[in-house]
Amino acid sequence: MAVNRVPVLKRCRSLGMDPVFLGIDKKSNRQLKRSSRKMSEYGLQLREKQKAKFIYGVLEKPFRNYYKKAKQMSGMTGENLMVLLESRLDNVVFRLGFARTRREARQIVDHKHVLVNGKQVNIPSYLIKAGDVIEIKEKHKSSTRYKEIVEVTGGRMVPDWLEADAENLKGTVKELPNRDAIDVPVDEMLIVELYSK
Repeated sequence: MAVNRVPVLKRCRSLGMDPVFLGIDKKSNRQLKRSSRKMSEYGLQLREKQKAKFIYGVLEKPFRNYYKKAKQMSGMTGENLMVLLESRLDNVVFRLGFARTRREARQIVDHKHVLVNGKQVNIPSYLIKAGDVIEIKEKHKSSTRYKEIVEVTGGRMVPDWLEADAENLKGTVKELPNRDAIDVPVDEMLIVELYSK
């Protein structure tokens, strides 16, 4: 499996985004040296794509597959793409507050700690549907790891399209999110322009 080992804060700086969107509340004191050259249209489109891939932890090939799937769905391709990325299981576990970062959420899913509708799912890219119930396995609920996670994520806002029960480490997907409910700083129209060339 390919692993991105670039330091997170360095990557955030180069993409010009806040680490808060990854669940990290550190700040980088360094300033990025900006060149005086104006960025090309292609450069802007590429940066938006890299931002989306970095935030959701998706590599190029799966990202392209999401784009193809979004294109086949009805409605706006860009919005469909963001909804598909947002409805990945690892992202939903992060949004419910059962993990501090998306990377940790991915690890929790990989390690078979998550049940979807009572069945164990260990595929981070599993797409959830409206009405799905997501919970941490009973035997892991009492571990100190999850107590610490809930302490850290307790103050985090759970999106309206999800319903979280932090005490029982259980959550319900009320509906799939629409674009307005996704607070990710990505201009998906630029990604669509990039792929439609």
